[in-house]
Amino acid sequence: MAEENGNKDQEEQAPEETPAEEPAAEEEEAPAEEEAPAEEAPVEADEAPTGEAAPAEEELSPKERRRLERSRASGPPGPQRSAEDRAAERAERRRAAGERRRRYRHRRRERRGEPGTGTAPAERVPGKRKVRVGKVISNRAAKTITVRIERARRDTAYEKVVRRSSTVHAHDERDEANEGDVVRVVETRPLSRTKRWRLLEIVERAR
Repeated sequence: MAEENGNKDQEEQAPEETPAEEPAAEEEEAPAEEEAPAEEAPVEADEAPTGEAAPAEEELSPKERRRLERSRASGPPGPQRSAEDRAAERAERRRAAGERRRRYRHRRRERRGEPGTGTAPAERVPGKRKVRVGKVISNRAAKTITVRIERARRDTAYEKVVRRSSTVHAHDERDEANEGDVVRVVETRPLSRTKRWRLLEIVERAR
């Protein structure tokens, strides 16, 4: 009986030791699994700053970018200068740049040669009214036409034909002119707030 009781006690103790070993194995495997993500974490942390640093440099203004490049430049440092020295150096650079601009413009003027005569101004006879020829661009208002007067003159310096246009309102008493007609207008006394011209004749009808 004693032997049977001893065997029963051994059988009861055996299953208790087996589960005790299983959690130990699980405890040993658990740190290995927990360490794996810990090794990957620094890689993500290293990638994050690189992605953030690139747009930060792109957002810099040109002046700040130049300053950053100067700070990263390698080489022996220059001598320490005061604010007055830097201002004097900046003024000297500006003076030299202005001198270069003056020499460049002088050479351009010499290469261009003598200035041209251009179109001579029209003779102004006192007491004579101006007469202009233009094209009607609108006749929607009652007894009023809008005339665009174009003129071409040769520039005195470049001898280049320069075209300019001006728009005037002219009085059309009988509403004869239509849009697109070429008309001759003459200046007159102020007839309204904007009208200082009067229709003289229709030169060419619109087709």
